[in-house]
Amino acid sequence: MSEDEPSDAFGKDAPRKRMVKAPTRGGDSGRGESVKVKTSKRRTLSSNSWLARQLNDPFVVLAKAQGYRARAAFKLTEIDDRFGLLRRGVRVVDLGCAPGGWLQVAIKRGVTDIAGVDLLAVDPAPPAHILQMDFTDPACGPMLLELLGGPPDLILSDMAPNTTGHRETDHLRIVGLIDAAIDFTLDSLKPGGAFVAKAFQGGGADEVLSRLREHFAKVQHVKPKASRQDSSELFFVATGFKGR
Repeated sequence: MSEDEPSDAFGKDAPRKRMVKAPTRGGDSGRGESVKVKTSKRRTLSSNSWLARQLNDPFVVLAKAQGYRARAAFKLTEIDDRFGLLRRGVRVVDLGCAPGGWLQVAIKRGVTDIAGVDLLAVDPAPPAHILQMDFTDPACGPMLLELLGGPPDLILSDMAPNTTGHRETDHLRIVGLIDAAIDFTLDSLKPGGAFVAKAFQGGGADEVLSRLREHFAKVQHVKPKASRQDSSELFFVATGFKGR
């Protein structure tokens, strides 16, 4: 699950495209006019705020125009434009794949062997294999590898827990998911492979960085343009897995 959804909560090879300039909402000056949300007794103030942010987010508009299921697709697009991770012939695992935007990007860029998992239901995205289950279930990892038909070359993780509002509890949940993704990666990734994972500043990021540097030749952190500026999320890109 990505930041695109509220917490209560992809063929033929296509040419790679660089990140395009986000669209505006008209106006001779190129400056978009914000869309105002009408108040409703059936919506809470936080729901109104989330809806207003979505309606005024250029990446939401761009995702809809290009047929992506979520604006998060552009986060992976930008990361792949920079690091060149997605291509025909690589096996990919997508952890926390709902609603399927990252699966769409991978498939559009030539990936045919891909398996994803999420607690939420995800609409089919052939040729991807999709599991609806808890990734932390010990049975999940082996099932993903069986569906994939071999060890992955790339593991993606856009997982994030639903927040409780209790800072320490949310911190522990975030760190626990990242640790679980790294454990799975160290046990299953092909030597030379890559790992991309969402983390949060102040959410154990330094510990994650240190752990990844022990096992990968190069580790960098990236904040894509499609990540909201007021979000503390960032992505670790680890390449050159040294093997188990």
